[in-house]
Amino acid sequence: MLNDITLGQYVPLPSPVHRLDPRTKLMTTLLFSIDLFLLPTLPSVALAGLPIALAVIASRLPIHYILRGIKPLWIFIVFTLGVHLLGTPGETVAQWGPFEITREGMEQGLMVSLRLIWLYAATSLLTLTTSPIALTDGLELLLSPGKKIGLPAHEFAMMTSIALRFIPTLIEETEKIMKAQSSRGADFDSGSLVARVKSLVPLMVPLLLSAFRRADELAMAMEARCYRGGEGRTRMRPLAMNGSDYAITGAVAGAFVMLCLWRYAP
Repeated sequence: MLNDITLGQYVPLPSPVHRLDPRTKLMTTLLFSIDLFLLPTLPSVALAGLPIALAVIASRLPIHYILRGIKPLWIFIVFTLGVHLLGTPGETVAQWGPFEITREGMEQGLMVSLRLIWLYAATSLLTLTTSPIALTDGLELLLSPGKKIGLPAHEFAMMTSIALRFIPTLIEETEKIMKAQSSRGADFDSGSLVARVKSLVPLMVPLLLSAFRRADELAMAMEARCYRGGEGRTRMRPLAMNGSDYAITGAVAGAFVMLCLWRYAP
């Protein structure tokens, strides 16, 4: 299952989505995420997957790669569906003893599950089509107005970029530790849920030590290169938005305003 996690990975391809300015992708992903939680009905939430599908096609990323990245969500989706099916009052559709499934519970469970899937797909698409350096520069420029009130924009952008960059590294490290523990007799694939949770303890300790060691090595490398934050830093390739960036950002912002007016205007 760890091999299926694609969040934080970058796949360089010559596609229109890859060529977009990182600020465009950050702003559209943020507005799309807010839109998902403003949509009030199941059909509208289901239709929200259409722009994601168009963006995946335009990015030239393999469809199976995107679908494989969504597979690790199945535990959260099953849990979400179960909570809403059994915990939402309304019109009873089926009943087994004290448990009953309602039409409202089915609708709410499907809506929340679809929102999780679209949100994960949009975030994965952002990191799959944007290099870590471009993501850091774009996030820092978007947060730069906050410097006037003391917001450490460069440090925040750097921390976010490093955290996303280290997700694939930690996944790879986890696989190595699991194989090493399995060769010593550890069993991660069988037994009850409690037994499986207990089997993760010898996995978490070396993983945490490895993460601390990598963080220490990264800090030493940055100090060796005289890193002193973003003050006075220049860029080899300054970011510049073109017509496509403005058109896409304007269209998504317009859809966001219309949705807000539709939901909250008297």
